[in-house]
Amino acid sequence: MARAESSAVWIFELHTEDPLAEENLVPSDNLLTFNIPSALRKQLTDDCEFVTQMRKLVELPCSPNVDDILKKYTESKMTKHGMVSNSVEEILKGLRCYFDNALPVMLLYNNERKQYEATVSGDVSPSSVYGAEHLLRLFVKLPELLIRVNLAEETLKELQDEFVDILRHFSCSAHYKY
Repeated sequence: MARAESSAVWIFELHTEDPLAEENLVPSDNLLTFNIPSALRKQLTDDCEFVTQMRKLVELPCSPNVDDILKKYTESKMTKHGMVSNSVEEILKGLRCYFDNALPVMLLYNNERKQYEATVSGDVSPSSVYGAEHLLRLFVKLPELLIRVNLAEETLKELQDEFVDILRHFSCSAHYKY
C-alpha cells in the first residue's frame, strides 16, 4: 500500500491479495483516472495478441528497459524545464517500485512466467530487464492498485497529471519489440 506522507513522498508495499476486494478498498471520492492514448491502447491490444495468441515473447533483456525509459523521461523533463522536481523524482521511484513488485504478481501473461523465472533472479530487478510493453501494462493496473491508497486530493491530481505526461512521452516513443 502506498501512503502519502506529504504531497511528494510515498511508501510502497504491494500485497498479493485482491486489491479490489471490499475489505481492501479505501473509501475515496478521489479516484485516479486518466486515458491511455489510442496508439498505446492499440499497442496493448497488439501486445496481448502477440503473447497470448501468437505465443511470441518479448526479447529479454529489453533495450530500453524500464529504468532506461524512466531515465529518458527524467532527461526530457530536465531539458524542457531545466530541472526535475522532487515530487516527479518520487513519482518515478514509486512507478519503478510498483513495477518491480507488480510484474510477477499481475503484469505477466501465463506463458511469460517461465521466461520471468529464468531471467529475473537474485538481485536482478524486473525494471532492469523488462521494457515498455510491461510498463504500459502497469499503467492499466495503476487505478486499481492506487484505489487502496488514501491520497490527498492535491497528491492525486499531481500523480494523475504526471501519469498523463509520462503516457504522452511514451506515445511519442517507439519502445516496443518482439
